[in-house]
Amino acid sequence: MSTTLSTTVTPLTTADAEILVDTARRAAEAAGVTVSVTVLDAGGHLLAFRRDDRAVLISGETSTRKAYTALQLDSATADLVDLVKPEGPFHSLPTALDRPLLFIAGGVPVHRDGRLIGAVGVGGGAPEQDHGFATAAVEALSR
Repeated sequence: MSTTLSTTVTPLTTADAEILVDTARRAAEAAGVTVSVTVLDAGGHLLAFRRDDRAVLISGETSTRKAYTALQLDSATADLVDLVKPEGPFHSLPTALDRPLLFIAGGVPVHRDGRLIGAVGVGGGAPEQDHGFATAAVEALSR
């Protein structure tokens, strides 16, 4: 009989989600940018969402789609942009699923003990800014 070890990883909690949202918003505020921030758990369920009062309305949708894309592909959306260009291997992927993916920088997966536990998405700034805000949030959670 073989024995396998099972390691339990603590899932993303609402307290974790609040850290992610607060950190991303503070980073955006410091840069003078108004954003929306979405946090999804490992199952793709909404844990937290916050849209700044003056953030463009579409930023709520883009932050959610960025988080979903980062979660589904377990990769920062900034690293996927070139893959969906006409000559890229994922060219048809954005339209292949029922729930739309968004290949714009600003979505970052969240890992704990090497396992995917969720994702954060930021929308409202330039893609590079959104990526920086999301990355800062994930780094703050890992401290």
